[in-house]
Amino acid sequence: MNTIVETKSVTKIYETSEMKVQAVDQASIQVEAGEFAALVGPSGSGKTTMLAMLAALLAPSAGEVIIDGHDLGKMSDNQRVQFRRERIGFTFQANNLVPYLSVSENVDLMLRLNGIFTPANRQRSRELLERLGLGERLNNMPNQLSGGQKQRVAIARSLIHNPSLVLADEPTANLDTERAFQAVELFSNLIHEQNKAGIMVTHDLRMVRYVDKVIQMMDGQVVRIIDDPEEICTMAGVPVTPTLPAYKAAYSPTLN
Repeated sequence: MNTIVETKSVTKIYETSEMKVQAVDQASIQVEAGEFAALVGPSGSGKTTMLAMLAALLAPSAGEVIIDGHDLGKMSDNQRVQFRRERIGFTFQANNLVPYLSVSENVDLMLRLNGIFTPANRQRSRELLERLGLGERLNNMPNQLSGGQKQRVAIARSLIHNPSLVLADEPTANLDTERAFQAVELFSNLIHEQNKAGIMVTHDLRMVRYVDKVIQMMDGQVVRIIDDPEEICTMAGVPVTPTLPAYKAAYSPTLN
């Protein structure tokens, strides 16, 4: 298998004149191409700091962060910025759509930023939006969309520039239950179909029904990694179907 994400004893320490906080403590994980992982744990467990290091937004105090074979610690600041723009996709809790750009323009923005706004990629953008049920919303502005529709635009934007790694930070926090299931199911399907590595931070354990691996953190440490489909189904509260991966056994809501 092709390992896209690997951390080796990664540690992050925040220091002030008054105190030292070890937010992440020698955490080691791996995520392969075509694998969708959930990063879970209570508030203060180190999930957000870990995600920021994987996103090349935060440098570790010790250890290595390797994305798609590249050691982020050996890059200059400018190299990390370029790597992040080209190789990493993001989906955020607040979706962060540009309010004065239409649906299609928000997705095309990633193509423009990476200098790959070609007719072929523009067509691929339209096809992806249609696949996500937004074919009739291409010219709508973000304020004309529902919360679920906005999150689908964000998913399209995170994938359109063909990144190796896609990160999602609490992507369902602002959605109702049905639309939360829809968003994560769509995200999971696209990760698997496009052979990307995906990592989602979530507090909602029901959402792990769509992942292949659960990484549990506590007090900055990775305390458990679960990749058994039966255990993942049990954690998510769905019927156990041992012959299928958890994301295939999960309830599949109708997109609307």
